[in-house]
Amino acid sequence: MTLGAELRERNIGLHVIVQGIDTATMEGRAMFGMLSVLAELQRELIVSNTNDGLASAQARGRVGGHRPKLTEDQAALAQRPYDERGKTIQQIADMFGVPRSTVYGHLDKTRTVLRQPKKTAATNS
Repeated sequence: MTLGAELRERNIGLHVIVQGIDTATMEGRAMFGMLSVLAELQRELIVSNTNDGLASAQARGRVGGHRPKLTEDQAALAQRPYDERGKTIQQIADMFGVPRSTVYGHLDKTRTVLRQPKKTAATNS
């Protein structure tokens, strides 16, 4: 509908060959308007049905989204060497065969010890 109004303001006609719609004519503008309204209705129905489906799934205890890449046990195993500064994020990711971003997503931020930079000879003086 917005496109139709914008084209009219700019005195541009749209000719849709397959459907035989020509917005330069009164009939073509009417048909374009009706199709726009129907497309908007269809979109709203899809959104409504999707929301209904999500609510129904939630009522049955289903949770949306992808399954976590790491199990709770694996996440706990990943947390320990990170907190102890025994391994880098990349090393932990390599242990589980996942990207670093996955490891970061599974770390418990409330338990994670603030990591201080390692002291070097230059910082010790």
